[in-house]
Amino acid sequence: MIYAKNADALAYRGIHPNLDLALEHITPEFLAALRDNQRVELKGDLVYCTRFTYETIPQEESFFEAHRRYLDIHIMVEGEERVDVNRPEDLKLTDAQEGNDFYAYQGESWHSTVLKPGEFLVVFPGDAHRIKVQVDGPKTVSKAVFKVCIDA
Repeated sequence: MIYAKNADALAYRGIHPNLDLALEHITPEFLAALRDNQRVELKGDLVYCTRFTYETIPQEESFFEAHRRYLDIHIMVEGEERVDVNRPEDLKLTDAQEGNDFYAYQGESWHSTVLKPGEFLVVFPGDAHRIKVQVDGPKTVSKAVFKVCIDA
């Protein structure tokens, strides 16, 4: 897991070439050009970004998700949400969609953070993450999410 300011994104280059490509696009210009539900492919299905707008929800309505081939970069554009993280092996698996690289879990968090505008969170395979959790009641958020394949 990496939690940092957008302005510091380039400091994390060198972990994987696909991650480098995504980090280079964490810029005000790129984020401002994204439209809701628009998928922008930087390297086909290996590196792409989508912007989402939604209402945050109570923790009990959310769940953890994890991936085995992809990492996610969550970048808050507007609003704020709590993101909880834990290891998949410490949670209960409730759904597995291997073809979509999606695994859902229930359980308790190991770490929580509030993601705010100007910040990003990288969750690697092995970082189950519960998103969309409200902070002080429901709020509308707009967030960009990069999907980055690190196991091609």
